[in-house]
Amino acid sequence: NYVQQVFGEAVAAACLLSATLKFKGKLVLQINGQASGKQSDGAAYLLLIQVTSAGTLRGLVRWQKEKQTALEQAKSLTSLFGEKAQLVITIDPTDQSERYQGVTALTGDCLADALDDYFIRSEQLKTRVYLSANATSAAGLLLQRLPNEADDEDGWQRVQQLANTVQGAELLELSNETLLHRLFHEEQVRLFEPKPFTYQCTCSLQKVTDMVRSLGQAEAEAMLAEQDNISVTCEFCNTHYALDKIDVHQLFLPHEPLNHANQQTTVH
Repeated sequence: NYVQQVFGEAVAAACLLSATLKFKGKLVLQINGQASGKQSDGAAYLLLIQVTSAGTLRGLVRWQKEKQTALEQAKSLTSLFGEKAQLVITIDPTDQSERYQGVTALTGDCLADALDDYFIRSEQLKTRVYLSANATSAAGLLLQRLPNEADDEDGWQRVQQLANTVQGAELLELSNETLLHRLFHEEQVRLFEPKPFTYQCTCSLQKVTDMVRSLGQAEAEAMLAEQDNISVTCEFCNTHYALDKIDVHQLFLPHEPLNHANQQTTVH
């Protein structure tokens, strides 16, 4: 399943990239199949992975239902997301630091190639990415040249040549220690403590009620006049939230807590 493979590679890439940053907040890796607001000519139009500095992550892929067959038959990034797709990486600190976003065309035969090209175009640090994923696992290797090693061009070329020999199965099956020894046994290798990552969605009933409040009471009541409740389903985890007339009435009372709304998780 090519979509599953690309999604897994994107999860691994986002975790690797977030580990290089020293900040509190989130990193978002995104592939947009809709360039400049136009409809995607690929089967899918969005891939999005969010990783937080706390080590939590979530992600999704959106596709066009009428292109389900093309989605299942996709074998390349171009056939999956279209010829005008863009790769977007966003760094969003939780403090008052400035938000950063880099955007490049989605190029190359695979996501690792696209990320290599992204770093060539938009970053000062030379970086190489190696990714692999299957139905149950995702793994990757990220090489980044340190600023204080800018004069060691021979060393950078040597490390790249060694890393270029890695196979996807090795990334998925070997332990970190074994893989690094196999690739760089002639180099001095130091292992740091691993950082765990876990799935966690950030949706909540509070966010849904805040959204409904932002609509205003008149618009919320107008929506209820057309349907029994205001329903919201999280596209990341499929948790379903429903606010009925009693819930909406409570929302717009001063200092009244909401204690009636229905929250149901349907799929994880």
